[in-house]
Amino acid sequence: MGNKTQYPKPNTLKNFITKRLLAVLTLAIGTGLLIILTNLQFSHALTATSAPKPHPLPPILAQWQDQTNSGDYFSQIATTEVGYLVWSQFPVKVHIKQPQTISHQQAQTWVNSVLQTVQEWNNYLPLIVVEQPEIADIIIERKTPPLEFSRENRMPRARSALTRYVLYTSNNVLLHRFTILLSPTQTGDYLLAASRHELGHALGIWGHSSLQTDALYFSQVRNSPPISPRDVNTLKRVYEQPTRLGWSL
Repeated sequence: MGNKTQYPKPNTLKNFITKRLLAVLTLAIGTGLLIILTNLQFSHALTATSAPKPHPLPPILAQWQDQTNSGDYFSQIATTEVGYLVWSQFPVKVHIKQPQTISHQQAQTWVNSVLQTVQEWNNYLPLIVVEQPEIADIIIERKTPPLEFSRENRMPRARSALTRYVLYTSNNVLLHRFTILLSPTQTGDYLLAASRHELGHALGIWGHSSLQTDALYFSQVRNSPPISPRDVNTLKRVYEQPTRLGWSL
């Protein structure tokens, strides 16, 4: 369980945004969970940007009603320099990269597991699986994430999964794209849990729950939970928030 999630202090948007690659943020699941600001690259900052505004709720989320009154963990969701990490164009395009270093049967089993979690989240946000990675909004691949270093003793620790995003502009609109790395050590229920969890981050839940019954619980558990009403309640609240993503600069 270890360290509490730590969030980077926000920089001003003026010093943050660039024309192409803006920043990479990583969010990993493991025993000590950190969000780390990495690979910051910037050129000429844009001096004029639009104010954050909410987008209309996607129809599925707009219709969602929690009959259990389970509440949410929205207070644990981090905003970023560009606002909340919501998608504004649907369906969100997901590319599942076919593994190349294992047998065809093993690779298909892996793809099927990841595909199952895409279908689960599709019940709440419109998603579509695409074959072309260049058009994808989210790319998922079977790859060992880089090591995580403890702030206390700087000793490396393996990660079970990692989610990161890049910000870019297209036709003067601020957009984002996600990459999810799932460790080859993740199999069976653990793979399902990791994929379900990381997809939750990529869809906008940029933070963690403190309850083991939520898919976005901050650490892996033996009995991985499905997407809970609290997960969906949190997702809905995120999509009600203002953002600069999807708007003209």
